[in-house]
Formats: sequence, C-alpha cells, structure tokens
Amino acid sequence: MEDKKPEQQITQESETEQEDNRPEYKKKRVLVPSITAIVFLICGIFYSIHSVYYKSTDDAFVEGHVITVAPRVAGIVLHLNIEDNQEVKKGDLLLEIDPNDYEAKLKETKAKLEEAKAALINSEHQVIKSFSDLDFAQADYERYSKMYKKGISSKQDYDASKNKLTAAQSNNNSAKAAYDEINASIKRLEAEVEQDELNLSYTKIYAAQDGMITNRTVEEGNYIQVAQPLFAIVPEKMWVVANFKETQIANMKKGQPVSIKIDTYSGKKFKGEVDSIQRSTGARQSLFPPENAVGSYVKIVQRVPVKIIFKEDISNYNIVPGMSVVPEVKVK
Repeated sequence: MEDKKPEQQITQESETEQEDNRPEYKKKRVLVPSITAIVFLICGIFYSIHSVYYKSTDDAFVEGHVITVAPRVAGIVLHLNIEDNQEVKKGDLLLEIDPNDYEAKLKETKAKLEEAKAALINSEHQVIKSFSDLDFAQADYERYSKMYKKGISSKQDYDASKNKLTAAQSNNNSAKAAYDEINASIKRLEAEVEQDELNLSYTKIYAAQDGMITNRTVEEGNYIQVAQPLFAIVPEKMWVVANFKETQIANMKKGQPVSIKIDTYSGKKFKGEVDSIQRSTGARQSLFPPENAVGSYVKIVQRVPVKIIFKEDISNYNIVPGMSVVPEVKVK
C-alpha cells in the first residue's frame, strides 16, 4: 500500500503539468466568451438603468424661422443690395423695383381726384341753385293755389305753377344725386391714391428681421411677379425639434434638462431644455392623416414632436436649420 501512494502522487502531478501546458488558444476559448458575457451583462444593466432616467432619439433636427421674401408688386429689379449668405439688419434696403410705372399711376390718379374735387364744387353750386329754384317754385305754387281757390287766378296759371314746382323738385333731386355721385367718386379716388402710394412704397423691399440671406433666386434686371419667392432671411435664433416615440414621453415635461449632440460637432454636447410638447402626433398633423377605422389596421408606434431650446450661446457655431441632432432628455 505504501508503495502505491507515491505512484498516485506522481500521476496527479503529471496530469496537472499536462493541463498547464495546454496551448494558449485553448485557454482563450474559455476565457474570451466568459469576459464577453460579463461585459454584455454589465452593459445591459447600465443601459437598462440609463434608459429609465434618460430618453434619446436620432429623429431630431435643428429648426429655425425661415422668412421667405416675395414682392407685392411686379416689375424689373432696379437695384439688388444683397449677396448670398449676407448678414442683414432689420430695416436694411434689400431690393428696389423700378418705380416709374407706379409713380405715373399715382400722378394720374391724383389728377383724376383733383378733377373730381373741381366737379364737386360746381355740383355744389348746382344743388344750391336747385334749392333756390325749388323755394321760389314752392312759394309761387302756394300763392296761385290760394288765388285759384278764391277764384282770382285761372286754372291755367295754377297748373303752370304746379308744373314749375314739379320740375324744380326734379332738378333738385338730380342735382343732389349728381353731388352724391361725385362725392362717392372722390372717396373712391382717394382710396386709389392711397393704394397707389402703397404700391409705390412696395417697390422697395426692406429686411423684416435681423438674419442671413439664403436661397437667393433673383438677380438685378430680372422681371419679378407678385408673390414670387426671391430669397429667405434666416434669423440667428435656433431650436431643436425631436420626434420621440410615444412610449418615451410619459415622464417628459417642460423645463427638463437636455444634452444636445449635433453631428457637425461630434465632440461637443450643447446644453438645452424641453420647451414644449406638441399636442398631436406628427402623423395626425400630416397633409393626409392616416385613417385607422379600416379593416387592415396595423398598430405603429407614433412619433410626437418635442421642441427643445438651447440654453447656451450658439452664435459662434455654424448651426443651421436641417442639421441632424441626437438629444438626450433627463426625465428623472
């Protein structure tokens, strides 16, 4: 028995040496899957915890006010004072349309107005004269009427005075109608003068806000039509519209902090804040909203637009509407 124990010990030691002498690739076959499983487990736990406190989406874009500029009157562009991507200030003269036609139209309307005012004065004199003739005819008729009743005057004289009264009343009505017509014409011409003055002022287009010129399609010398888009002014103020899934906005509300990552600046995270949540889904506000009351209905997770504002100065960055964004909202 004592002789066998050393032999068993030697056998166990040799087996251990054989295990330790296994090739490295065989050891990695066991080690790598174990480490990978542990890493995935830790990442899964971290992601689960993180997803409870933070909500993010890649369906988000930078938005801003885009003011499309179009003329109110047609004509040839006489002066163009802007270039592509030029910064402008509110009140700057951007474009001037040839005003000659509108100046001539204004002068013509003013001349018609003066002519109508002169005609009104003459018509007023006619009204005064018609009232005088009417008073005389009325008095003459009353006098002959009394005399006819007493038998002093003949029926012929009575009828003549009555006819003169009728003619005087008719002339008076015609004079008043002509006066009213000319007066109405004056008011119409005054309105035309105001409109012509406005049209003349519309030949000069000024900047409505501070911003940058973009999408310019007009050149000096072009003939432009009413409401034809010429260019756009994009103000400096920007924000983000993020289309979160409806399952992500349960705990989202105004004022929550947001970390904003813009693709253009991959190494920078901008500070933001939830400003508001749209009161309808994006599909509901589309041009042709879906009709769900059909037999082929398929449930689809809807997207709800959320407006996010920047809480830091971004004037030193080239951030423009349409840029892709990945916002992360802290909901808890």
